[in-house]
Amino acid sequence: MRHTEGEANTSAARAEWAAKEADRATRDLLARDAGVFLHQALSSPCVSTIAKAEGIWIEDTAGRRYMDFHGNSVHHIGYGHPRVVAAIKSQLDALSFSPRRFTNDVSVTLAETLAEISPGDLGKVLFTTGGSDANEVALKIARAATGRFKTVSFWDAFHGAGFGAASVGGEATFRSHIAGPLLPGAEHVAPFNCYRCAYGHAGPESCALACAKMVEFVLEREGDVAAVIAEPMRAVPTVPPPGFWKHVRAACDRHGALLIMDEIPTGLGKTGAMFAFEHDGIVPDIVTLGKALGGGILPIAAVIARRDLDLCGDFAIGHYTHEKNPVTARAALETIAVIREEGLAERAAELGSHALARLAEALDGCPIVGDIRGRGLMFGVEIVEDRATKTPGRAAAERIYYRCLDAGLSFKISAGSVLTLSPPLTIAVADLDRALDIVVAAIGAERF
Repeated sequence: MRHTEGEANTSAARAEWAAKEADRATRDLLARDAGVFLHQALSSPCVSTIAKAEGIWIEDTAGRRYMDFHGNSVHHIGYGHPRVVAAIKSQLDALSFSPRRFTNDVSVTLAETLAEISPGDLGKVLFTTGGSDANEVALKIARAATGRFKTVSFWDAFHGAGFGAASVGGEATFRSHIAGPLLPGAEHVAPFNCYRCAYGHAGPESCALACAKMVEFVLEREGDVAAVIAEPMRAVPTVPPPGFWKHVRAACDRHGALLIMDEIPTGLGKTGAMFAFEHDGIVPDIVTLGKALGGGILPIAAVIARRDLDLCGDFAIGHYTHEKNPVTARAALETIAVIREEGLAERAAELGSHALARLAEALDGCPIVGDIRGRGLMFGVEIVEDRATKTPGRAAAERIYYRCLDAGLSFKISAGSVLTLSPPLTIAVADLDRALDIVVAAIGAERF
C-alpha cells in the first residue's frame, strides 16, 4: 500500500537513518518502544526519541535538538507554554475532574468563549477527547438535522481513524483492507488541487471551478445528502481556488445538505485567521476543532454547531467520560487567550507571507521543486522528478527530509513528496529563517 499521510517508517531511507544511530540510550528506548507498542503504518518503528519539548524545540535522549515543524499540529503556541502550564497546575488544585452529568464553570466558560470567537450563529458546543470523535459527533448532528445519512467528502482527506471518520476520509491507509466495511452512503469526489487537477485543467484560470461543480453534481444526483464534510484548506497543504467554498456553500443550501468544516489542524490561527474558512468568506453549519486546542499538552476537541442544530436531546451523540473535564477545558481556555492576546493569527499571516516569499526566491528555477504553497504558518514544497511531467519525487523528498533531520529540523512529508512545514505561531523570525535555510540547502544537495 502507498501511504500518503506521512513519510514511510519502513522505507530503505528510514532503515538507513536508524542504522546511523550511535547513542545507546536512544537505541535502547527505540527498541523498547518497538517491543511493547502495537505496530502500525506511519508510526512504529519511531524515527527517534523525545526527552524534552519546549517552545519550538524537541530534544532527544542524546541531547540533539530539533526545530519541530510538524508537532501533529498541536503546538500552535509552542510546547510547554508557561501560561498554559500555570493554568493547568492551578486548575488541578481547584477542581481536577467533573463527572459528565454535572457541569463546572471552566467548561461552560470555554464553550461560551468558542461561541464568541466563532462567526455567524455557531454557538452550541460539545467536547470530545479527540478530533476523530468530534467529526463523528458532527456527522450524527447532520443526520438528526436532515433525516438523511449520506455524505460527500474528498479523496485524500483525513478526518480521523474511527470507522465513521475513516469512512468520510479519503486515504487508503485509514480506509482500506482491515478498515472495511465502512459506513454506507459515504460518497467521495476528487479534492481541489490546482497543481494536480484531477479534471485535467492547467490552473484555476481555466477550470471554471470544476472541482466545486462536481460536489454540486453529486448533491444533485444523490438528492438526499446529509452533509458535505471537508478540510477548508487541506493540510498537505493545498489552498482552495478562489470561489470554491462559496460555490460549495451555495450548493449545500440549494440541496439541503449541511456543510461541516474540519478545522482540527488548521483552526485557531494557524492559517492567518482564527478559522481557515474565514479566508473564503463563508460560514459552515458545523465546525470541529482539536489538536492545538489543548495547548500542545492535553487532549481536547470540540464541535461547534449552529444554534438551531441543537436537535439531539433525545439521543446520545457523545457521552465522553472527559467531556467536561475542567483541566482540559482550562488548558483550552488559556490557549485561546494566548492566541488572541498575543495576536498570533495575525502573526501567522505575516510570517507565512515572509516564508513563502523566501522559499519562492531561493528555489526559483529549481528543477525538482514543482510547487510552493500554503497559508499562514502551514506551507509546503512539493518535490517532483520533473517539472514538466510533475512526477512525484518521493525518493528525493525522503532524502531531503533526513538531511533536514541531520541539520536539526523536523517536519512531515505529505502526499508522498510534499515537504510540509508547520511551525508554532510563536516562532522567532530568526529561527524561521534558519529553518528555511536548512530546507533550501537540503534541496540544493540533490543532484539535478
